[in-house]
Amino acid sequence: MNALATDTPTASTSTGVATAEGAAARGALVASELARDFPILARPVRGKRLVYLDNGATTQKPDAVIEAERLFYRESNANIHRGVHWLSQHATDLYEQARARVQCLLNAARPDEVVFTRGTTESINLVAYSWGRANLKAGDEVVLTGMEHHSNIVPWQLICEQTGAVLKVVPLTERGELQLDVYESLLGPRTRLVSVVHVSNALGTVNPVARMIERAHAVGARVLVDGAQAVAHQAVDVQALGCDFYAFSGHKLYGPTGIGALFARHELLAAMPPWQGGGDMIRTVSFEGSTWADAPQRFEAGTPNIAGAVGLAAAIDYVLAIGLDRIAEHEHRLLAHATEAVQRIPGLRLIGTARDKAGILSFVVDGIHPHDLGTILDAEGVAIRAGHHCAMPVMTRFGIPGTARASLALYNDERDVAALVAAIGKAQQMFGTGARK
Repeated sequence: MNALATDTPTASTSTGVATAEGAAARGALVASELARDFPILARPVRGKRLVYLDNGATTQKPDAVIEAERLFYRESNANIHRGVHWLSQHATDLYEQARARVQCLLNAARPDEVVFTRGTTESINLVAYSWGRANLKAGDEVVLTGMEHHSNIVPWQLICEQTGAVLKVVPLTERGELQLDVYESLLGPRTRLVSVVHVSNALGTVNPVARMIERAHAVGARVLVDGAQAVAHQAVDVQALGCDFYAFSGHKLYGPTGIGALFARHELLAAMPPWQGGGDMIRTVSFEGSTWADAPQRFEAGTPNIAGAVGLAAAIDYVLAIGLDRIAEHEHRLLAHATEAVQRIPGLRLIGTARDKAGILSFVVDGIHPHDLGTILDAEGVAIRAGHHCAMPVMTRFGIPGTARASLALYNDERDVAALVAAIGKAQQMFGTGARK
C-alpha cells in the first residue's frame, strides 16, 4: 500500500492519531490503550462497563474523527466545486484531499477512480443502475454468492428484472465457505458480472477474491467486491486484487455514517452513464439536452457529505497510523481466543467455521432465541447483534431464523471476551439451559 501523504493539510487534528502512532511504535497493538481514543467506550451502559461487540454493524469513532467533523463545521464549512470565494475553495480542497486518502487506503491508481457515496449500499446500486443497465441484456448472467448481504442481492434482482439478465448463485459448504468448484462451473461466455463479498458479515468468512477475480476475468466478466467488512480489518490493494469495482462504508471504518466510497477502474467510470441527475454532475444544461461532467463528479449529484468525507479522511489517517497489518494480527489473535472460549460453552454452536475468518463470531445457543440472548447480554453491558444480519439466504442455508453475532474491532480485548462468555452463561442460567459440567 502506498504511504499516506503527510504534507497535505486537512481539517483533522492530531487528537487520537498521536496515540495510534505511539501504539504503532511500541510494536504489538494494545487494545486497552487505543480504547481511550474512543470516548463512547468510557460510557457505562445499564450501570456496567460497555462491552461493544457490534462492530460489524458500525464501529465507534475515535476523538480524531469526532474532532475533524467538528472542526470542519467550525472553521471550514462551505459548499464545494462552485464557489469563487476562499472558503469554498478551501472546503473543496479538503473534500478532494479526502478522495486522495481513499485512493491511498485502497491503493487505487488515481484519485478520479474514487466516487464518494453514502455507503456500500449506494455504491453497489450505483454500479447496478449505471454499469448494469448499460451493459446487461437478456440472457446475460450475473453471478452472486449465497453469503451476500441483501445490498448485494436486491439491486441485481431489480436490474435483472429490467434487463432480462439471469442471476446465478454460488452455494455454501457446511463450514460457510464458497463451493469454488461450483463457482468455476457457473462462469461462462454469458457471465457479465461477478459480485462477491470480501468478508461475510454474517459468518466472518474471508473469500479468496483474488482467485475469483482471476477466474471471472478469464471469461471476460467484470467483478465487484463488497468490502464493507474488510477495509477496517485488513489491508486492501485493489490493483493487486485486480477487481473492477470495490465498495465500502465509512462508518464500519471508524468514520462517520452517511459516507462511503466506490472504487471503479478509470476506463469503466469514463464509459458509465450517470445514475442520478442534479447539480454538480453536469457540464451543460438546456431544455434541449444536457451534457455530463467527467467522472467522478458525474456520479456525485447534489451537495455531497463534505463533513463526512473529512471525517472519513481522519478515520483513514487513524487506522493507517496504527497499521492495518497490526490491526489484522490483533483481531486474528483475539478471534482465536474468543473462538476457543465460546466453544467451551455447552449448547452453543458456531455458524461459520471457515478456515479463513475475520473477527466475527456468529452463533446460536440451545433453548434461547437470538433476540432474547441479545436482550439479556445488553442488561450485562454487552452489545451484540441478533437476527438475520441482512443475510436471510445465509440463515435459510443453515436452517435457522438468525444468529447472535459478536464482531471484533481494534479496541476489543480478552476482557471483552470474558464479559461475553459470562453474559451468555447468565442467560443460560435464566433459561435453565446449558448448565456447565
